[in-house]
Amino acid sequence: MKSLFGSLVYCLFLFVSDVYGTYRLNGFDPQQVTAQSYAQRRNIARPPLRTLAPSATDNSCRSRPLDLVFIIDSSRSVRPGEFEKVKIFLADMVDTLDVGPEATRVAVVNYASTVKIEFLLKAHLNKPNMKQAITRIEPLAAGTMTGLAIKSAMTEAFTEESGARPKSKNIAKVAIIVTDGRPQDQVEEVSAAARGSGIEIYAVGVDRADMTSLRLMASNPLEDHVFYVETYGVIEKLTSKFRETLCEIKAVVVVEDPCKCEARLAFQMQTQAALQEITARLADMTGRVEQIENILGPV
Repeated sequence: MKSLFGSLVYCLFLFVSDVYGTYRLNGFDPQQVTAQSYAQRRNIARPPLRTLAPSATDNSCRSRPLDLVFIIDSSRSVRPGEFEKVKIFLADMVDTLDVGPEATRVAVVNYASTVKIEFLLKAHLNKPNMKQAITRIEPLAAGTMTGLAIKSAMTEAFTEESGARPKSKNIAKVAIIVTDGRPQDQVEEVSAAARGSGIEIYAVGVDRADMTSLRLMASNPLEDHVFYVETYGVIEKLTSKFRETLCEIKAVVVVEDPCKCEARLAFQMQTQAALQEITARLADMTGRVEQIENILGPV
């Protein structure tokens, strides 16, 4: 009986070792899984954010095609007139960009308590149709589920089925989040997963926006990815700043995180699920061994 039990334990040990070895082989060290969360929180202590002054909107840029998704807050705190200002900002951004099938594609994700994808990257590939679609967007009211909105953008808007270009084309994936409140759900892990998947996140705070949450959502360096405006009345003035940021003439380079921190955090949920499965199998195997021992009795 002891020999049987020992064999089962040995087989389980080999199984666990194989799973652990697979994670290590792919660069995922359990001791470093939460490194990105720490790195992002550490940056909260950075110097104050710049408050942007109004400036003129420049002409279209043609140097850097993007897969660009706007994630806009339309919760109860955003008044109807303020939401119209957000739509003007989106239309101004569209005017700034070189929109087209082989240039920049744009999608809009609208959120409050629920999330609504207003249109996908593949839906409108010219400026007139896109701006017309923007005018039809209506606020959703109620809560502020920012984390859910980011997850929906990552899993639905940034997919090839929705019009995103494949990684082989090396097209930058950019999300611009606009909010005036505090998220009512968790944003840290889902934002890290989005960044780990290759999405560059800009966070725009307006008026009462929670700056800590903005920093947890945005890509590094934070001083280049977190912006603040005092009112929705001047939000459209950010257009020229984003043109400078998104359209500067340069090669599109995928920046690798040296420690692979974001990739580890994005993979964390999968590893946790696998470990839970291992634990369940171990419990099941232990129960079966005990049943066999009870049937066979002492040897």
